[in-house]
Amino acid sequence: MKPIFRASAGLVLLLAALSAQAQLPPAPPETPPTPLPSGVRAVRDLAYVPGGHERQKLDLYLPEKSAGPLPVVLWIHGGAWLMGSKDNCPVVFLATHGYAVASVGYRLSMQALFPAQIEDCKAAVRWLRANAKEYGLDTNRIGAWGASAGGHLVALLDTTGGMRDFDVGENLDQSSRVQAVVDFFGPADLLKLGEQSGTNSVINHDAPDAPEARLIGGRLKDNPDKANRASPVTYVSKDAAPMLIVHGDADPLVPHEQSEELYDALKKAGADVQLHIVKGGGHGTGFPSEVGKLVVKFFDEHLKGEAKP
Repeated sequence: MKPIFRASAGLVLLLAALSAQAQLPPAPPETPPTPLPSGVRAVRDLAYVPGGHERQKLDLYLPEKSAGPLPVVLWIHGGAWLMGSKDNCPVVFLATHGYAVASVGYRLSMQALFPAQIEDCKAAVRWLRANAKEYGLDTNRIGAWGASAGGHLVALLDTTGGMRDFDVGENLDQSSRVQAVVDFFGPADLLKLGEQSGTNSVINHDAPDAPEARLIGGRLKDNPDKANRASPVTYVSKDAAPMLIVHGDADPLVPHEQSEELYDALKKAGADVQLHIVKGGGHGTGFPSEVGKLVVKFFDEHLKGEAKP
């Protein structure tokens, strides 16, 4: 099986967002949307907030043939909450494995401060449930997968599943809880990003213009309450949905200790959680094909109930 997740494009976008701080080269233009696999159709630019912001839309990738309602996996893109797009969805391949894939756009930090980003993700989940019959979706089997900033947001989707604080807007009669989450190298405890960063870090997380500071509207150490409110570890409980966390131990942007801390907190709470550390892995780079197999097995187990040995 070929590697199913290539984060190089997302990494370039993220590095571009940090270039002023880290003296890094600018990013090239974004690539066009990923070509569709055979047997997969796309329904693009579905507004999950009627009359909302231009980024409050999702693309839905569906198998052309299915035997019944499809389990759904949301893809939440990265880009430091500053950049990125739903158009480049690296997990469309899941539609060839019997899933519907929803690639979700959300408001970036220059358009709206936190909690706008998690409010958008939750609104997308509620919209999918409200419109499930039209697209043949299984409302009881919804998962989420995200990388970097997207990993942070799917982890928040998971740990806040039992609360309604971030549920605003339309379809409030629907739940925003998800049933399984894959978090690729997402920040988990914003206040500890600086102290956990090693010598290979290319970003000063304590700076007033760090991506996390732009997300919450101020320097992390000057706004501890806002930083904690935006941190998945704040909401950990035994009721969290099953989570698979993947992180490279040579990540120069998000220290792998973030994922280890989230794993430890979920494990202590009694939640179902797995942690896979990629030896020598960077910020989504250097991940072997075995990681992809692990993700497919995880979703099959928790969204289909048919994990393969």
